[in-house]
Amino acid sequence: MNQANTVSVFRVLGNPIAHSKSPEIHRSFASATGKHIEYIAQQVDDINFEAVVADFFAHGGKGLNITVPFKQRAHDMAIHVRPAARRAGAANTLWQEQGQLVADNTDGIGLLRDIRQNLNGILQGSRILVLGAGGAVRGILQPLLEQQPQQLVLANRTHQKSQKLAQDFSELGPVSACEVNRLKAPFDWIINATAASLTGDFLDLPSGLINYKTRCYDMMYGDKAMNFRRWALTQGASTVNDGMGMLVEQAAAAFYLWHNIYPDTAKVLMDLQLQFGCSSKHLN
Repeated sequence: MNQANTVSVFRVLGNPIAHSKSPEIHRSFASATGKHIEYIAQQVDDINFEAVVADFFAHGGKGLNITVPFKQRAHDMAIHVRPAARRAGAANTLWQEQGQLVADNTDGIGLLRDIRQNLNGILQGSRILVLGAGGAVRGILQPLLEQQPQQLVLANRTHQKSQKLAQDFSELGPVSACEVNRLKAPFDWIINATAASLTGDFLDLPSGLINYKTRCYDMMYGDKAMNFRRWALTQGASTVNDGMGMLVEQAAAAFYLWHNIYPDTAKVLMDLQLQFGCSSKHLN
């Protein structure tokens, strides 16, 4: 095979994984940038994760995306951990340099690029409520705090988890934890990063958190984001968006790490939104 046409092999690993849109996204990026890749989704049993990663790279694989529930274990496997992944304690992108495993986390930059560029959102000086205290939240806190919000409040069913998270990131900005039933006063942004979107469940939030200026964002997309989006609309939110843009933007950042080319995301995002329906305010 001609060297220029050599196919590079990539995977996304997770459990479950059948729903993943990463193969479609990365294939679109590759087509647009002239890269020849194989990219598929692979479900991995919990006990086999480290062995699957090691075998993938031993057989010439070029890069892995990692999704739930393996992001922390991906971080722990890496010899070289980039700052975003180190701060998050979790990695969603793996590759090798000089035969050694490198890890990074592109979730935070994906969220910021979606909010700031695709949605024209402003985070500086705002009051932000983040729901959840798991790995997804760890990946976005540093980028959010770097935007210099007035206040960032963490709320979670298990208050101790949000307290610990607030302590871990306290040196980066005005972050605090609050029990769910003690939340009050409208926020400028409410970001849902809870596992409730995966289970179809949702936190029992008090009223008064939303006014006509509040913008709401669920890091999940499609039907998984429906409960939060419906709640936000009934509370009178200014806009309600799901995480489709974040998905595309974090994939673009990973693509850049592997190929040193930053792909145009606009067409890919538009195609996915048409496939899933509008991701913004009005639910069909």
